[in-house]
Amino acid sequence: MEIDQQIALLKRGSVSLVSEEELAKKLASGRKLRVKLGVDPTSRDLHLGHSVALSKLRAFQDLGHTAVLIIGDFTAMVGDPSGRDSTRPTLTPEDVKANAETYKEQAFKILDQSKTELRFNGEWLHDFMANKLLDTLKRHTIQQILERKDFKARVADNSPLTMLETLYPLLQGYDSVAIKADVELGGDDQLTNLLMGRKMQKDLGMEPQIALTVPLLVGLDGVKKMSKSYGNYIALNDAPNDVFGKVMKVSDELMISYYELLTTEDLGAVKAKHPMEAKKALAELLTARFHGEAAGKAARTFFEETFSKKKLPSDGEIALVSAPSGVQLGELLVRCGVKSKNEARRLITQGGVKIDGNKVAADAPVKDPASFVLQIGKHQFVRVNLV
Repeated sequence: MEIDQQIALLKRGSVSLVSEEELAKKLASGRKLRVKLGVDPTSRDLHLGHSVALSKLRAFQDLGHTAVLIIGDFTAMVGDPSGRDSTRPTLTPEDVKANAETYKEQAFKILDQSKTELRFNGEWLHDFMANKLLDTLKRHTIQQILERKDFKARVADNSPLTMLETLYPLLQGYDSVAIKADVELGGDDQLTNLLMGRKMQKDLGMEPQIALTVPLLVGLDGVKKMSKSYGNYIALNDAPNDVFGKVMKVSDELMISYYELLTTEDLGAVKAKHPMEAKKALAELLTARFHGEAAGKAARTFFEETFSKKKLPSDGEIALVSAPSGVQLGELLVRCGVKSKNEARRLITQGGVKIDGNKVAADAPVKDPASFVLQIGKHQFVRVNLV
C-alpha cells in the first residue's frame, strides 16, 4: 500500500493528527513503528466506545506495526481528569488488578495478540515518581497545565481540582518516553495528554511521537458519549444476541458513524443499501468480531425470527431454569441473570418482563402456569419450570 493510501486509512474517522507530515516520514522509513494506546482499568468491561481506538490500533497492526497496549495499573489509581467536571472515585489496587485481567481478555477480541506488546505502566511509574518527578516538574509550568479546557472549567466553577490530577498528563506522557512510542492513539479528549508525551520526548532528545485522536463514540441514546455511567453502552462481553439487538437500536445517522469508526467497510456502498439491511449487516459484523462468525449469523437469525417475524425461539435455543411455585417474580429474575432485585423491579415497572408474551405489571408471586417462557427485556428468553 502506498504511503498516501496508508495515511488515508489511518486518518479515517480521526479528529486530530499531529502531524501528517511527520507520520508520512515515519511510515516511509520502512521500520516497524511502535504504536501506543493506554487504557486505565477503571471498570470491569470495555465497550464499543473503547473499541474505536482499539480498532485504529488494529489498523496499524495490519500494516505491519507493533501495537503497545499499556494497561494503566498505576494511573488508574490517580484517575484521568480528561473531560471530567469532578474528581474520579479512587480505586484500590485490588480493584485495578481485577479490572486489568478482564481488559486483557477483551482487548484481544480486536487486537492481534501475536503483534501486541502488553505492558503495565506500574513497571516504570513507581520509579518515575520516586526518582524523576522533581526534575520533570522543573520543565513544566502551572500555566501550561491550566491551559486545559477541563481544568479551566473546574477552576471557574470552584470545583475541586487535586494536585494529583494535575500530574496525570505527566504520567501519561512518561509512558511514551518509557516505551519509546512512535505514535500514540487516544480519544479526542486526550489530545493534551498526547501532546505532553511529545514534549517530554523532545526534552529527553527523543524523536517526538505522532498524536492521533479519534472521536468519542456516541452511545445508544444518540446524545451522550458511550459510557457505563449513562447506561447507553454495548459491552464487548455482552451476549451475542444482546450485541446484535443493541446495535439495531441505533438511529440511521448514528449507524453511519459506527460504520466509519468501527469498521473498514466502504461508506458509499453502505449508504447505497436499505437502512434496515445496512443496520443488520453492521450488527452481524460487530457481533462476529467479538463472538465469532457463527455467533454473528446465529444472532441475526434469532433477531429476524423473533422480532421481524414475531416468532419465539424454540426451547432448544433458550436457557432453562427451575424455581419453586410461588417464587417472587423479582427473585425469579435474579435467578435468570438479572443483576439485582432493584434492577428486576425496574424492569417490571418499565414493562420489560413478559410471561408467555404477556407483560407482567407487578412483582408478585408466580404460581402458574407450571411451565412458561419468561422474556426479560427484548433479547433474553428463559423457559421456567415451577416445581
